[in-house]
Amino acid sequence: MTKQIKNALVSKSGTSLAVPAYGEDAGLAGYFREISKFPILSAEEEYEYATKWARDHDNAAAEKLLVSHLRLVVSVAYDFRNYGIPTQELVASGNMGLMQALQKFDPERGFRFSTYAMFWIRAEIYETILNNWSIVKIGTSANQKRVFFNLARAKRALGIMDGNLSDAQAEKIGEYLSVPAEEVKRMSTRIVARDLSLNAPSRNDEHEGTDILSNMSDDKSGILDNIERSEMMRRGGELLRKHLAELSERDREILRARRLSEPVATLEALSKKYGISRERVRQIEERAYTKLRDAILQEVNGITNNDN
Repeated sequence: MTKQIKNALVSKSGTSLAVPAYGEDAGLAGYFREISKFPILSAEEEYEYATKWARDHDNAAAEKLLVSHLRLVVSVAYDFRNYGIPTQELVASGNMGLMQALQKFDPERGFRFSTYAMFWIRAEIYETILNNWSIVKIGTSANQKRVFFNLARAKRALGIMDGNLSDAQAEKIGEYLSVPAEEVKRMSTRIVARDLSLNAPSRNDEHEGTDILSNMSDDKSGILDNIERSEMMRRGGELLRKHLAELSERDREILRARRLSEPVATLEALSKKYGISRERVRQIEERAYTKLRDAILQEVNGITNNDN
């Protein structure tokens, strides 16, 4: 945390601002005790220090402005402590947002620095949570972020306790949050379906001590089955080519067009091509198919009998 904050605290003149920050070794409790020692500034003092920083790049003024708002960062970070991110990381992100607020704050607009900084603090914490929630990026639009961070509050307000939302419930929440119902259902599903490591320990008593990946069944065929199937397909292709060649050219072409081609040629098209009726084309197709089938079966049966 210390390094992140110090790297961010660079004045407009290129000088680092010496704002106290405490790393994990000092502990959060110690960090909170230290920042509580800094006084809260009045509106007049905020304006004075902000003006000195904006106009004169006064490092001392900037430091006084920043350290007086470190408690604000902690307060905001604690509002998001139930999202599974360590509190120190949320505080560090919030501090980064505080630095950005300092760089962009204009005291002449009449706003309190704390009001302006709140937006940047929350924005940085939002990004930290979304980036660490799932290996699949979520919250890529404003509507998705609104649902992600406000779904639980909306469900409480509307008295919805179900985990899986119905279409009607998603519609009500969408109206409450002013977002499309489709976004509500999509984000609700993403929030519930957290990432699962395949190396996590199995909870199945029969496979205690093994991970989930080890207990997953393999639905693919074995190597021997695949080899046998490939050999059958190869042999079948050889028989088909061999006995097709035994047919007359017209019979062979009609059979190919009707049974072995995509798209299948119509009887009408073939009757015009060969100058015969559609019924005659159909008869030739059936005769050629029967002859080919019988020839292949006879050879296969002969091979089988020889093997026995």
